[in-house]
Parts: sequence; structure tokens; C-alpha cells
Amino acid sequence: MSRTPLRVAAAVAVGALTVAMSPSALAGPAACSTRTNNTHAKLAECVTLEGVRAHQAALQTIADENNGTRVSGSAGYDASVDYVVDTLKKAGYSPTVEPFTFNTFITRSATVLEQVAPAPAGPLTVSTMTYSGSGDVTAAVTPLPAPPADPTPGCEAADFAGFPAGHVALISRGACAFALKASNAAAAGASAVVIYNNVPGTLNGTLSETFTLDLPVVSVTQALGQQLAGTSGLVLRVKTDTFRGAATSYNVLAELPGTNDDNVVMAGAHLDSVNAGPGINDNGSGSAAILEVAVQLAKVKPTNTVRFAWWGAEESGLVGSTRYVQGLNEAEVDEIALYLNFDMVGSPNHVFFVYDGDDSDEVGAGAGPEGSARIEKTFEAFYSQRGVPFKGTDFSGRSDYGPFIAAGVPSGGLFTGAEGIKTAEEAALWGGTAGQQYDPCYHLACDTYANNNDTALDVNSDAIAFAVLQYGMNTSDVNGVAGKGNFPPAKPSTSPAAVGGSQGGLHDEHDEAVDR
Repeated sequence: MSRTPLRVAAAVAVGALTVAMSPSALAGPAACSTRTNNTHAKLAECVTLEGVRAHQAALQTIADENNGTRVSGSAGYDASVDYVVDTLKKAGYSPTVEPFTFNTFITRSATVLEQVAPAPAGPLTVSTMTYSGSGDVTAAVTPLPAPPADPTPGCEAADFAGFPAGHVALISRGACAFALKASNAAAAGASAVVIYNNVPGTLNGTLSETFTLDLPVVSVTQALGQQLAGTSGLVLRVKTDTFRGAATSYNVLAELPGTNDDNVVMAGAHLDSVNAGPGINDNGSGSAAILEVAVQLAKVKPTNTVRFAWWGAEESGLVGSTRYVQGLNEAEVDEIALYLNFDMVGSPNHVFFVYDGDDSDEVGAGAGPEGSARIEKTFEAFYSQRGVPFKGTDFSGRSDYGPFIAAGVPSGGLFTGAEGIKTAEEAALWGGTAGQQYDPCYHLACDTYANNNDTALDVNSDAIAFAVLQYGMNTSDVNGVAGKGNFPPAKPSTSPAAVGGSQGGLHDEHDEAVDR
């Protein structure tokens, strides 16, 4: 994509390619369970918003039954795997479940921070520090001096001179690693640690994978921490219930065999959520969309083999997709014509982002492997024919395309935004609210079934269906392998409905374990 002034949907030359009409313009999908959806129009009719949302509703129910989360290594993730496998089997697939082990941190039940005394008693808003130990402590609180009285609070053992053993340590963030503060507190006899932010806003902190002390370590806002530090006779209850260590997770793969079994088109989405919530946009949206596309494609006989993938432990550092790619030999990697990634495709304050395969906007990360630019053009053609503006987003390495790009596989995909802030320019094009995150519930407990934009999810589900079927029939524009003549490649857009600029990808880490 070029860095151009704002231009709303202009005509695009797509040759003889027929882009699917909006499903609302077609007949109802009554025949979808029996017919073969071997054209773009028929597939778009059957890949409905209702079908995708039904899968998201099932994932929400799973989270509700499993401590509000579907994080890899938990029962909620395992139940999500079972749901995907069962749905695929009912559609006629023979899915493969590939286990792998990894190190993880999981909150197994709700964290509690409660003011016991003085009155009024009651619960307080709290976050668990990643890699906290477990415990249920009710004890008096001793606050440590905070800046400017002590510019390095809790960073030296001497800060805890005279600390009453068994008390809860209340410490300001700043100057050193959270794990060092917690370790010094534990050495002084603290029964629990509460760290409060040193700037406005929440604190989602990480201790360290090597932090093994078995005491609760939690975090609160600056305002609450300062309030607690000024409360005389304070007694708190601090409860954490966590798991740290090796866990098992799973990738799910399903294939639609093609005539060319050595030319494989892959479409993937991560199935896991973060520990904090059910992850129905991140990434129940991408997982549900490719699941519905797989179901509706099940009777099609493609030219190229189509392989769908639901990745585990993406939120732990792209673990599932990395293990998958690393487990392939050179010949198996060479058979993958392209990889399509769909991570967060229904953000409530959305923008229609397309991964910038050729780095033509010259912003941020560089181009993908050769062929990635053609994938980008296929999505551009779809959006332009629908009259939908689109914008570039970088291959920043923050989602499951990363291992494929590292292996030289042409890659592309869609994204509707995470913690990035919507500009006024973007709000004028796509609606929504300028100055707010694309997904205000990104990595939070409120990423529920309600955290969704129907228009974004509907359009992107059709775009996913379009690209998967297109490349299932013809990858000649990406790797030169001839396909069906009635699925010609999209011609490059000469005046696309593009918006200049580019946004980063996905999944930043939590707040730094070391303060800066």
C-alpha cells in the first residue's frame, strides 16, 4: 500500500475475478448443509455472522465454566480444543491434535484483595502479578516509604529494617524489578506483597519465570496504593491461587485435501485467551471465523490442499505455531504455498487493517517473504469491491505469522486493532470513537461475547472465506503454481480504497518486569 491521502473506495481492476456479493443480497442459506460451496458467492452466503457468533458464544460458555478464561494449559483451553475438534468432525474432517509442553503461569481462581479493617470493609480492585505464588493471607499492612522519601522503594534489603514479620508489605513501583521488591519483602518476613503503580492507571506486572517464592504478590493503581498507605490500622486479606511451571497445550489442524497435495494453503488463528479473561475477540474472533469457513468449505474439492490451524499458547509467546513450524522438515516447509493469519478480526472500535506484505507504506517493520505482497492485494481487491476502506499494518512479529515469515513462507492476513488508539481520521472513515483503543477490552476480563463489532466481524469473515477459497483454487500469483482458470488472481489495485500509514501488530507483553 502506498502512503496516500485519504481515499474512500475507488473502483479496482480485478480482471475476471468475481468477488462475492454481500450475503444480504443473496438468497437465504437454507441449502448450506447439503450443497458444495465452490464459488465465492455461494461460500459468502453460507459463512454468516450468525454462524461465527455461535462459535464465539460456545467459547464464552466454556470460559464461564472455567474461571472466566481459556488460557493455554487450563481446563478452559482444553475444552476449547474439544469444541473445535467436535465441530470439525461433525463437518466431515479428521482433525489432528498436536500436544506440546511449555512453561506457563495461570491464575486458577479469582484473586482477592479485601480491606478487613478499618471499616468500611470490602473488596478492592486488584491484579495478580504474573508468576506470583499462591496464598490466602489476612494480616496488618506495613507500607514502605515511597518517592521522594525513598527513590528506590523496596530495592534494598535495608529498606525492610524493622519490618514486622507476618505483615503485608505495601510498596510503590519504581527503580528496580518487581521480583526484587517481592524477594526482599519475603526475606524480611512479609506474608504477602502489594505493589502500587507510580503513575496513574492499572499495573499488570510480571515478576520473573525464576520467581519461585510461594507468597501472594499483587498490584493496584497508584490512587488505591496511596490511599492504603495513608490508612491507619489497615488490615488486608490477600488471596492468590496460581500455577507456575510446565503445562501441556495443543494445536488443532484439519485438512481439506487438494489435487496438489504438495501445494498447501494454510489459514490459522490462535485459540487461547490471556489469563485475565475469556478472549472472545482476542482471539475467539479469528478462531470462530476460520472454524465457520472450514465447516462451509468441507464439501469442496480444492485444487490445493487447504490446512486450517488453531494454535495454542500464542499468548505465551507464539509457542504453538513456533513448535509447529520448527517441527517441519525443509520439504514440508517448501510445500506451504502461503500462510494466512487472523488474529482479532472483530474489534469493537475497529479499523480494517491488512498486513503490509511489501512494506509499500515504508512504515515500521519490513516486507514479508516474496509472494506476501500478492496476498495483500487479494484482500485489497475484496475490500475495494465491497466499498470498504482499508489500511496497512506491520508484520511486527506479534502474532502467529511470525514463525512462518521466519521460515520464508509468504504470509498475510487481517487485523482490526488491539491496544492502539483510533485517530480522528480513522473514525471519520470507519466510525467508532477517536482517542480510544481499537479494542478497549484488549487482554482484560471484559473481552467477552459483547466485546464485538458485528460489521467488522461480518465483513472480515467473508474476506477470510474469499481468500481461503481463492488460494485453495489458485496460488499462481504467490508461487507460480497454476490453478483453476475460473479463479484468476486479483490484479494489483491502481487506485485502492487505501489509507496511508500503518499500525503495529499484536500482543505486547505486560508491563516490564524491570521498571524504567
